[in-house]
Amino acid sequence: MLKKLSLFHVLFLVSFINNAQSWNLVWSDEFNNATINTKNWIYDTGGGGWGNAELEDYSARPQNAVIWKGNLLIIGKKETYGNSGYTSARMKTEGLQSWIYGKIEARIKLPSGQGLWPAFWLLGDTISKVGWPQCGEIDIMECINVSPEVYGTMHWYNAGNASYGGDTIPKTVNTYHTYGVEWDSTAIRWTFDSVQYWVGNIANNINNTNAFHKPFFILLNMAIGGSWPGNPNSSTPFPDTMFVDWVRVYQKTKPSSVQEIKMVPEISIYPQPTTGGSTLLISHAKHGDYTITVSDMLGNIYYQKNVRNLGTEELHVPILTDNIVAGMYIISITSGGETYHAKLIKK
Repeated sequence: MLKKLSLFHVLFLVSFINNAQSWNLVWSDEFNNATINTKNWIYDTGGGGWGNAELEDYSARPQNAVIWKGNLLIIGKKETYGNSGYTSARMKTEGLQSWIYGKIEARIKLPSGQGLWPAFWLLGDTISKVGWPQCGEIDIMECINVSPEVYGTMHWYNAGNASYGGDTIPKTVNTYHTYGVEWDSTAIRWTFDSVQYWVGNIANNINNTNAFHKPFFILLNMAIGGSWPGNPNSSTPFPDTMFVDWVRVYQKTKPSSVQEIKMVPEISIYPQPTTGGSTLLISHAKHGDYTITVSDMLGNIYYQKNVRNLGTEELHVPILTDNIVAGMYIISITSGGETYHAKLIKK
């Protein structure tokens, strides 16, 4: 029997639809090509300290930045190059891709060692016109040495001073994690594996934060030495590598009806890479039957199983990989006529 909606319920639904927003993927680099995509990335090159007394000379050589097994590798090396004793890479989307607001994430495995300083960060498009810190800076992730935390920080110009705010969260060295920010007209929210750990207020340009309401571009780099981490020593491993599995940018879109408001399954695999077996985690799992398939890059199937979800929000599925050789594989998850994919790396 059809029930008549009260004015309160009508207003509630209209408000819900207007305020409910979903993240829409607008740009990504999955690093699945044979070479670095020059439509997405350019390089900063050279030495000179980069304002932080750093020791590296950044190059555009494949010795310092290369695609390998579905990852971007940024490699720090101890070698004589230019006027420096170390080399690395600093890549950016400046002049190619930039955004105002959004969810910006990367899945990264970090190096560790005295004097190493990997970073995933954003700079304002206006840097070439107004300089730093007037352009604004959003450090999504920085890590130094063998420190057990990562840093999320914002920098801007406030009444004649360089201002900053930020927080830290513990990390596991040499393990893949997803580092991100969710950025809108009121705040920048830092996340670690999709869990928020710090918020910076930028509503109504509070404390001269107007720089954060303009376009920003992405940077990925690994500095060596400098005023913050100090310099490498005999314990520092060289070469060492920052592994970037993917970088993704989402922006908000509003659904046009209640029917469009739904949770999209999120796929993750742990441990990664695997040596014998892994667990597939499907978050926001739908009820019903799932077919899980593991295949190589040519489509050859190595493993397949069917599972049924009877009502859990998170579905944990063991994946056996004892009988497959080392390499990269695709896990396909099919349910209700929809298919999702994830990468599996066998060590």
